[in-house]
Amino acid sequence: MSLVVRLASAFVLAAFPALAQAPAAPPAATVPCGGDFAAFLDGVRAEAREAGVSENAIAAGLDGVAIDPKVLQLDRGQSVFQQSFLQFAGRMVAGARVTKGPQVIKQNAALFERVEAEYGVPASVIAAFWGLETDFGANLGKFDTRNALATLSHDCRRPAFFRPQLIAALKIVDRGDLAPGDMRGAWAGELGHTQMMPVDYVRDGVDGDGDGRRDLMRSVPDAMMTAGKYLSDLGWRRGQPWLQEVVAPAEMPWVEADIDVKHSVARWTEWGVKARNGSLAPAEANAALLLPMGRNGPAFLAYDNFDIYRKWNQSFIYAMTAAYLATRYEGAPSVSSGNAPVRVLDAAELKQLQTLLARDGFPVGEIDGKLGGDTRRATRKAQLKHNLPADGYPSLDLLQVLSSSGG
Repeated sequence: MSLVVRLASAFVLAAFPALAQAPAAPPAATVPCGGDFAAFLDGVRAEAREAGVSENAIAAGLDGVAIDPKVLQLDRGQSVFQQSFLQFAGRMVAGARVTKGPQVIKQNAALFERVEAEYGVPASVIAAFWGLETDFGANLGKFDTRNALATLSHDCRRPAFFRPQLIAALKIVDRGDLAPGDMRGAWAGELGHTQMMPVDYVRDGVDGDGDGRRDLMRSVPDAMMTAGKYLSDLGWRRGQPWLQEVVAPAEMPWVEADIDVKHSVARWTEWGVKARNGSLAPAEANAALLLPMGRNGPAFLAYDNFDIYRKWNQSFIYAMTAAYLATRYEGAPSVSSGNAPVRVLDAAELKQLQTLLARDGFPVGEIDGKLGGDTRRATRKAQLKHNLPADGYPSLDLLQVLSSSGG
C-alpha cells in the first residue's frame, strides 16, 4: 500500500510511490481493465453508483479524466531498489529533514500529544513519515490524482489494487472532503501530508480540526490524526519500541538474522548482540536481527512495531529508513557503517547472481537486478549450501562460487 515513498524533494515524489508495492490482490483478469478508455470509464461510473456515490460526485470526479503516460512510465521504473541501505538512508535521512523534524514536533506538540493519547503512536514516528513522504507538507505532489488512478486502473498490471482506489477518490469528493481540483499528489494516487491512498483516506480519515471535513491536503491536524489512526489500525503497539541499532558479533548463527525470524532479546544477547547505544529492550521482548547490507554492514534489532512499517510500505529499504529516521528524532545517533567495508553488487552483477540462483533451483522471482525479499531468501539458501555465512545478502563471494560451481 503504501507501499511504496519519495532523494531530494523532487526524488521524493518521483521515486517513493514506485516503492509502494500493492498488497496481494485478485488476478487482474477478474477486474475490468484495458480496452476503450471511454468504455472503461462507463464501467467505473456504474461501479461507483453501486457503491453509493452520487451522480454529482461521479460527474465531477470523472470530468476530463485522461490517461497520463508519465504515470505509466514511472510505474515501470524502480531504480531506487538498486541502492544500498546506507546509500538510500544517507540521502533520505540528512540535512533539513533531520533538523526540521524535532522543530515540527515542538511546534505541533499539543497536536502530537493528542495523537499519542488517542492512538498510542509517538510524535517521532508520525513526523518521520511526514518528513519522508512530503518534506513536512512542502511537496504534496503535482499529479492529477484522478488521472493517475484512472491510468493505473485501466492498465492491466495492477487493476485489482488501483480500481478500488479510484472509486474511493470519488467517495472523497462525494462526502465533501476534497473537490476534484484539490486532488493533486504523487503519481500512484497518494494524497496529503503523509500520502494516504484513497481507500485508507476514506476508512481512516479523521476531522482533526473540527471543521466537518477530513482535509488531508491543507489541514495538518486532520493529516496527523489520520496518520495516527491508520498506524493504530495497522496494529501499532502503544509504548513499545520499533527499531534499534546494535553491534553484532564477528561470529554467530547468521541464518537467524532474517526479517521473518524473531527471538527474544535474551536469546540475541546470548549470541553476542549488543546495543550500539543505550540498552536493549527487556529480555522477553521479541525482535528480528536485520542486516540490510549483510553481516559486515549496520545491524538492527527490529521489534514487533517494525511490522507496522512493513504494512505502511512493503519495501524493506523504505521501512528501514522510516523507522531509522524516527529513532533519530528520539535522539539516536547517525547509523554506523558496520564492521567492515561492504562491496555492493551493481545491477548487472545482481542480475547475473539471480540468474545463477535460479539455475541452481533457488527461486528469485523476476530476474531484474533488484534486491527484493525473494532474492534475499534464495541467497541465504545458496549460502547455506556452499558453507558461506548465511546472512542473506548477495556478495561477490557468492557470485564467484556460483559462477565456478556450475550448479
